[in-house]
Amino acid sequence: MEDNNFDVFVIGSGIAGQTVAKSCAEAGLKVAIADNREFGGTCANRGCDPKKILLGAIEAYELGKNLKGKGIGKVAKIDWKQLQKYKRNFTVNIPVSTERVLKELDIKLFHQSPSFLDEHTLLVEGKIVTAKKIVIATGQVPRTLAIPGAKHFKNSDDFLDLKKLPKKIVFVGGGYIGMEFAHMAVRAGAQVTIVDAGSRPLHAFDPDLVKGLRKYSESIGIKFIFNAEPTKLKKKEKKLTLTYEVNGNEKTIEANIVFNTAGRVPALAGLDLGNGNVQFTDKGVETNSYLQSINNANVYACGDVSDKNLPLTPLSGRQGYVVAENIINGNKKELEVPKIPSVVFTLPNLATVGYSEEEATSRYKNIRVAYNVATDWFNAKRINAPLYAYKIIMNDRTGEIVGAHLVGPDAGETINILTMAINNGMTDKDIKSTIFSYPSWVNDIKNMV
Repeated sequence: MEDNNFDVFVIGSGIAGQTVAKSCAEAGLKVAIADNREFGGTCANRGCDPKKILLGAIEAYELGKNLKGKGIGKVAKIDWKQLQKYKRNFTVNIPVSTERVLKELDIKLFHQSPSFLDEHTLLVEGKIVTAKKIVIATGQVPRTLAIPGAKHFKNSDDFLDLKKLPKKIVFVGGGYIGMEFAHMAVRAGAQVTIVDAGSRPLHAFDPDLVKGLRKYSESIGIKFIFNAEPTKLKKKEKKLTLTYEVNGNEKTIEANIVFNTAGRVPALAGLDLGNGNVQFTDKGVETNSYLQSINNANVYACGDVSDKNLPLTPLSGRQGYVVAENIINGNKKELEVPKIPSVVFTLPNLATVGYSEEEATSRYKNIRVAYNVATDWFNAKRINAPLYAYKIIMNDRTGEIVGAHLVGPDAGETINILTMAINNGMTDKDIKSTIFSYPSWVNDIKNMV
């Protein structure tokens, strides 16, 4: 008779869920893991990694375009079909390899999302299973746009799997997903429009740097429609018509495909958390500092689905380790989160870490803000980069760096040095006294502080 009683049952096979399952299995616990999609999670299968692979060709195109007539004679064109084929080389084996590793640790696999029957019991694949500890690590899913015709929206999964790039594309939502995809699509030859309910894209990033990125985005052909509330999406043959309102006026825009890039929300639908006495909000499962459910001590949540989330893969892994430690050894390890960088992989990159100018102003008596457009600096001129700017925020009394914001080539890498500086309490003098390789992008930060 099949034994469906486990020490630990993990729901979700992304980095957070895998981390918990592997650690607990290695500690000798009887573990099961379930996922209603291919094993490996969003980042590896249909998120950060495949996105970055597509971006590689776009980066080559961008560099060639900027250096045309300056050593480059003819700019290459993006072969979207070939690029997608190349991407699949990286993603096709992820589910199989993930399952193999889990099975080698004697972890039982279920290929369905479970639902709670009570605080210890789940229903999955038509089987009733029990577990001493249940871990919710289901990640996030696209936010639903509840308008007539919403079924015709495509999402980020669909974009990353587009076999052929349509002529006209509309992205509803100017967050990091919409902006990243728009930058890829327009350079690959599509006509791109971003429709956003706010007054600017990328609301979570520094407004001065976003202003520069928006201006450059427009210069390469991306159109923006702001303060626009979508009201209806209608499909007719091969065209879609999006209806939206701006200041009470109804307008329409046609496209071959319309993507919902209006953000992501915790993936909790269908889990029947009420049956499990698991409390949650729009932010995710409500947890204490041990990432344990505030209502059901048998349940933990980690990764993007917990209310301590920041949708970044490295933090998901860290949360997974915290949960595993607390399951194995009892609640002894609390979640400690350092300042974590966030990057929008547009071209150029937009990166941030630490406090915004507004946050720093409210936190410190006096701050010093170093803000400059540095397109005329050597590293930018060397590759004829169209945009390079920074804003570094310091505690004026101590000189300690408390916030850093970059837009430009390689900003997604340079921000890591500034992250180390902030998390280690470094000052402007510490940075200036450090010898970096020259001439490198990182060396530029000595002139930024």
